[in-house]
Amino acid sequence: MLFEDFDLDPRLLDSLKAMGHKSPTTVQQEAIPMAMEQRDILARAPTGTGKTASFLLPALQHLIDFPRRFEGQARILVLTPTRELASQIHRYACHLATDLDLDIAIITGGVPYGPQEEALEGNVDILIATPGRLMEYLDKRKFDATEVDILIIDEADRMLDMGFSSVVQAIAIEAQGRKQNMLFSATLEGSGVERFARDLLKDPITIDVEAPRSEKAKIHQWAHLADDKEHKFALLCNILRQEQVKRTIVFVKTREVVASLEGLLLKANIPCAFMRGDMEQKKRFQALGRFTKGEVNVLLATDVAARGIDVDDITHVINYDMPRSADTYVHRIGRTGRAGAKGTAISLVEAHDIRIVGKIERYIEQPLKRRVIEELRPKHKEAKVPGKKKANAKDAKKPSKKFKKKK
Repeated sequence: MLFEDFDLDPRLLDSLKAMGHKSPTTVQQEAIPMAMEQRDILARAPTGTGKTASFLLPALQHLIDFPRRFEGQARILVLTPTRELASQIHRYACHLATDLDLDIAIITGGVPYGPQEEALEGNVDILIATPGRLMEYLDKRKFDATEVDILIIDEADRMLDMGFSSVVQAIAIEAQGRKQNMLFSATLEGSGVERFARDLLKDPITIDVEAPRSEKAKIHQWAHLADDKEHKFALLCNILRQEQVKRTIVFVKTREVVASLEGLLLKANIPCAFMRGDMEQKKRFQALGRFTKGEVNVLLATDVAARGIDVDDITHVINYDMPRSADTYVHRIGRTGRAGAKGTAISLVEAHDIRIVGKIERYIEQPLKRRVIEELRPKHKEAKVPGKKKANAKDAKKPSKKFKKKK
């Protein structure tokens, strides 16, 4: 299938060609035709599967097919959980709309109010926003959602994790004249996303896209067993110094570990930048900028701080601390092996991590192969996951009180 098969405007096709997009991904093949028929969409699409174009292309086509007669507020509203992701979607939308005379604005927290309020006073065709800051403008009557035709919610699961559910619903109520809704999420598991979708969508087409086998195969995954923290740090340094390790995100659990690990790496002459959830927006952009421009090739990040990072040519993802859930693992490793490139995901596993490793292996339906660096071979064998306690033989013979017969 080709993008030409979607009956898109020639100017959009030219933009896709200029951006190097040759053929649609699986989620694009399934979502775009349905979205162009103005059906509501509920889609599970993992990171790196091309979901951004899945909602932007139909939205842009809608604006081409139904041009506005008078200037006004946003007709396409894209809500996304983080400032970084909003920035990336805004940039991507501007590239796609290169030859279209459209006004595309971005509203996020962490930046001055003045320029944003000025943008809202002019014409806006597409608005990409984080919910918290947009709600402020709604309350101040600086933004009017009544002209919204299409409401798009990206990374709905992260939106819920960050506590934006009620804010998004309030914005949706204000945009009650909308003709179409699209909700994209990396996972549809759990009642949270389902309830969220039920409140916002009308008779949606459900699209459940796994990363194709060819895409999965592009991310090589393995694990190194670590005896303790010192051994784990030695493994990390060894890996980061390897010639093939070019651009790497190292994931840790807490901001405290980020701070201590940065100091240790600098002491080991391994330059790095870091992102923590409590950083000011300016410092976050500076850290990401250093990493993106190649001033440093190692970025330390917590899961919260890393939301929305979309950097090309990441060769490696290293789980210095294992994630708390299997779907977070999939989120993490999805930042490598993108746009047809190969990637590597390496996990450094201590004894207490074995239980989550088992959950991850079941979730991704493949084992994490154990590898050894000869000079750093672990001294201890792999820990075993404790099984369920067997019932005591004497206890097993005793009748349950519940079923004890009355005399």
